[in-house]
Amino acid sequence: MEKLFTYGTLQIPEVQQRVFHRVVSGTADTLDGWFKTDITLHDGTFPIIVEQADSHVDGQVIEVTPEELVLIDRYETEAYRRVRVTLQSGDEAWVYCE
Repeated sequence: MEKLFTYGTLQIPEVQQRVFHRVVSGTADTLDGWFKTDITLHDGTFPIIVEQADSHVDGQVIEVTPEELVLIDRYETEAYRRVRVTLQSGDEAWVYCE
C-alpha cells in the first residue's frame, strides 16, 4: 500500500468512490513548508498546495494501492504533480501539488 496525503476533494467519500472505487478513512496529519491555495480549471476551482516556508497544511493520510494511484493521477490531471513528502508524524507520503 502507498500513503497519500490528502487536503482537498480526495477526503470526500463520494469522490473517493468515483475516482478509485472505494471509500477509505484517513488519519490526521500535517505537512510543513507548504501553503494551500486554489487553482481554477475548466470545470471549477480546486485546492492545490505550493511550497512556502513558515506555512503548513492540515489533511489526512489515506492508504491506496499502486493501481489506485494511477487512477488518482488521471483524476488530478496535468495541473498537479505527485511528489513524496515527509509529514509532521515522520511518515512519508505522496501528495499532489503545483
